[in-house]
Amino acid sequence: MKKLIHYINSKVLVKIASLQTTSVLTRIIAGILTSKAIALFIGAEGLALIGNLRNFVSAFQTIATFGFYKGVVKYVSDFKDDTIKLSKTLSTVYYTGFISTVVVSFFCYFRAEWINDVIFPTYNDYAYVVQIFAIVLPFYALNMFTFSIMNGFSKYKILIIINIIGQILSVSIALLLIYQNKIDGALISVVIAESLIFLITLVGIINRKSLVDQIKVSNVSYDIFKKMSPYSLMALFSAVLLPFVAIAIRSYIIDNLGYKDAGFWEAMTRISNYYLMFVSSLIVLYLLPRFSEINGIKAFKKEVLSFYKTIIPLMVGGLFLIYLLRHYIVLIIFSEEFEPVEDLFLWQLLGDFVKILSIIIAYQFLAKKMFWHYILTEAFLVIILYTTSVYFIDLLDNVEGAVIAHFISYLMYYGIILLIFGSSLFGLEGQKE
Repeated sequence: MKKLIHYINSKVLVKIASLQTTSVLTRIIAGILTSKAIALFIGAEGLALIGNLRNFVSAFQTIATFGFYKGVVKYVSDFKDDTIKLSKTLSTVYYTGFISTVVVSFFCYFRAEWINDVIFPTYNDYAYVVQIFAIVLPFYALNMFTFSIMNGFSKYKILIIINIIGQILSVSIALLLIYQNKIDGALISVVIAESLIFLITLVGIINRKSLVDQIKVSNVSYDIFKKMSPYSLMALFSAVLLPFVAIAIRSYIIDNLGYKDAGFWEAMTRISNYYLMFVSSLIVLYLLPRFSEINGIKAFKKEVLSFYKTIIPLMVGGLFLIYLLRHYIVLIIFSEEFEPVEDLFLWQLLGDFVKILSIIIAYQFLAKKMFWHYILTEAFLVIILYTTSVYFIDLLDNVEGAVIAHFISYLMYYGIILLIFGSSLFGLEGQKE
């Protein structure tokens, strides 16, 4: 525990902990306020539709930006003192992202009716919402491009300010739209929220005007694109497939159990996302950079076990407290209509516990760029998550089947992770990776 605290204080907290903590807190508060408004003005049925749209937006935003965010942060940070390499990095990312975003935007705009039929169940015509998304998507892409540059240049203070103002702006507009236009307003807020932050991010562009001159078509580099491809493909794989699996599961619940049950499952998923943000932030802040630094099996084993000893007791206590307070959590975030969600907590919390245990080890894939290990394990997770969800929903004829599937899927995923890293964690410490 002392080692973790010392590391965060000496290396992490000063640099990015403030940014991550502030971002997480504002995002959670904004999410709770939005969820409360949806519960009061729309209800469980509407929440199911909103969940499908959120997953679609998340997937296509990642496709539009080519999953470059982490790669840009890394290489801008590495090349910030090398004008030529920096120019090649910015030019390659900008023009690749520009082409990708334009293609995705045109596809979404002109195929809006087809997309509507895919992500929304029958009798729901929200094609115009998809077209709005297509129009504002380029602003999201520019926002992420600018964000990644500022992050690479360690402009943490301005990023904190942008995050706070952006979240306040987004939630304010979302609440207004939900109050005035109910389900339509909520759907519109989902597609425009992230793009609105670009208005605030313009401040960052103004402060870095000199960088604009370095973005040239002639500096687009295939070598830079090749270097960033592993980051891109790994980001695209999970960020695209997992949302579409969620859409498939939610649509299956709607078709077989009804809109309300799908809304209850979405509500449980939202609550889960809120408390998982804290754990995910800690893992990104501490574990990923630590895994990047260590080389030997002995050091890897020691780091994982040390993190387990520190985090697991806190996590067990936190999840147990959430379970005990589930009734009040549901009422605070949603409303009395959502009381059936309380029955979903046990399996969801168990699944999240195993999920965190597996992610702690699986971050080694990203730290060491173990591309195929990452792709194959994620593919396994996606397939097993959908098939077990369908099986248990049919078996129990209840939405509880979806959260049981969540637990079973991550338990199996954890088993695969332990098999892959078994020799590192339980083998001879004198071996090399």
